[in-house]
Amino acid sequence: MNTIELDQSYVANTYARFPVEIVSGKGALVTDADGKEYIDLGTGIAVNTFGVADDEWVSAVTEQLGKLQHASNLYYTAPCARLAEQLCTRTGMKKVFFCNSGAEANECAIKVARKYGTERKGEDAYTILTLCNSFHGRTITTLSATGQDVFHQLFTPMTPGFVYAPANDLAAVKKIADEMPLAAIMFEVVQGEGGVNPLPPEFVAGIAKLAEEKDLLLIADEVQCGNGRTGMLYGYMNYGITPDVVTTAKGIGGGLPIGVTMLGERVKDIFAPGDNGSTFGGNPVACAGALNILSRLDDKMLDGVKKRSQMIIDGLKDVPGVKSVTGMGLMLGIETEKPAGDVIAACREMGVLVIKAKNKVRLLPPLNIPEELLARAIEVIKSACV
Repeated sequence: MNTIELDQSYVANTYARFPVEIVSGKGALVTDADGKEYIDLGTGIAVNTFGVADDEWVSAVTEQLGKLQHASNLYYTAPCARLAEQLCTRTGMKKVFFCNSGAEANECAIKVARKYGTERKGEDAYTILTLCNSFHGRTITTLSATGQDVFHQLFTPMTPGFVYAPANDLAAVKKIADEMPLAAIMFEVVQGEGGVNPLPPEFVAGIAKLAEEKDLLLIADEVQCGNGRTGMLYGYMNYGITPDVVTTAKGIGGGLPIGVTMLGERVKDIFAPGDNGSTFGGNPVACAGALNILSRLDDKMLDGVKKRSQMIIDGLKDVPGVKSVTGMGLMLGIETEKPAGDVIAACREMGVLVIKAKNKVRLLPPLNIPEELLARAIEVIKSACV
């Protein structure tokens, strides 16, 4: 059996895969088993920050592999400590918990909120307010935090302790905060899986103010929109706010699994030994790769993200078949007149890989994609939309 047949026979049927086997790549280009080359505008769903087989990242990971691949959190390791230092230095956060995925990072944030709320306000103050159309992970609890009914249908009963408010309705958020004891407000500044929709600045400012007034933790889920993807190091930085907790994963690993929960001043000492843990959290190889990624997300790189974003927006302006472009930086959604699936298939046939978010075509290219490749990809997308 070939790879596709093996996969269909032995891998759990949880993914609607595209009919493509990726075997290799370099930068923003990937090659399938038939030798066809594609411009990759999906990056493994915002994971391959600098594309495939990035030389600097490969070197950092390989060097660490030759020294120590794992030690567990019973011991200290330099990559873990150095990555925590750099994250805190770059963000102003105070402490870091490492795990393996965005869902785990959000689980940690939920634990932080529950412990904070119940210690400060009493045993009833454990509920977290999240936003409709949000997505926070695939575990039972992070699915419960997700503000989309479609994810709640198959796995009931869901974890209690979550309420939802519309993403641009500050009055609704205030009403809930007035009526029940809350521990935190959790949000994505760009709702990726929900359709690549940025939150309005006035709404974000409003929930930040409300959190301060009500002694609620402000939790920024930066799993997809963090690590330079929006044109700032973390998406919340576009809004001039300071969260109490920031979660991230995906792009910071550059291709290896890593999750991060950053703790601000109010909760930096919330945990005691044994309150949380992760066998692979802070793995030296994953942290070495993440250190390399983080070190390269400087002002020049972030300016390049903004420039490329504008290239895409300008390139798709007034294009027949394109109804709108939403998002921020290199996290963009294209609302098309054709069904998004048809546009994605047409792009794939013409050698460009794009993905979907709700009813939109989603673009998550490498942050350093060469402009000439991006220009070629834009022309393909335009052709596919007609």
